[in-house]
Amino acid sequence: MTLPFRTPSRALVFAIAVAAGSGLVQGPAVAAASGPFLAHQALYDLNLVKSRSNSVNSARGRILYNFTGNACEGYTSEFRQVSELDSGEGKVTLSDLRSNSWEDAAGKSYRFKIETRMNDSESSPVDGIAERVGDHITVKLTQPVKKTFNIDGKIVFPTEQIQRIIAAARDGKSLLELSVYDGSDDGQKVYNTLTVIGQPIAGDRAPSSPDPSTASNAMKAMTRWPVTVSYYDSDARAKEGEQTPVYAMSFELYENGVSRQLMLDYNDFVISGSMGKFDVRDSKPCK
Repeated sequence: MTLPFRTPSRALVFAIAVAAGSGLVQGPAVAAASGPFLAHQALYDLNLVKSRSNSVNSARGRILYNFTGNACEGYTSEFRQVSELDSGEGKVTLSDLRSNSWEDAAGKSYRFKIETRMNDSESSPVDGIAERVGDHITVKLTQPVKKTFNIDGKIVFPTEQIQRIIAAARDGKSLLELSVYDGSDDGQKVYNTLTVIGQPIAGDRAPSSPDPSTASNAMKAMTRWPVTVSYYDSDARAKEGEQTPVYAMSFELYENGVSRQLMLDYNDFVISGSMGKFDVRDSKPCK
């Protein structure tokens, strides 16, 4: 799901992208550890749950997310998030994030393009590709600057992150630590993550808060798990030792990779993302 977030609006933009699969934390829907991946479109409504420091008076927005692909062609995520944050005294920030990413099924290659616009400012694009080469990953950025650099080969990309969370959940594990690269912020950040996995929820168990995913015939037999993923700035952690997360995401994760009941905690304030629409898309079989 990225950044050192410099403002609440920037934090909201990038972390939701992670959550939804831009390359920041692939959240609302990605591939499962095994079994078919669900091609679909989902719409999420964003609202302020609480503000702990009164830094945000209100927040609202929407995410539109599309996921397609298969194990032969790789997986494509298209994401747009528009949000508005009111910090009081007439200070309203409108943010518009558009993201496209592709990841091959083996987690060896990852392409991403993220464009962010705040109010009437010029867009801030991040564009690049990351490839596994031997024991490391080589990242080649074309924007915001042309740059090539290497990161540790143990780092995972967003789809593989979700795959590993689902695999750990199926094995009955409650904790999982991973380092993740998603191209967020300026394209040069790596985040350490700690995932806490709750007890499985059977598909035939009625949800306390139904939404379009729980009403879908494609989802009714699916097991899901309550999951919380905390994101830490890897550079800051190395320098300062133990630290609080930059942000944390909680959601219910289905075994086919779809997520519902999103909650984003930025320490100062908390945002909810409720699913307002969910459509299963036709998926091409792997040839």
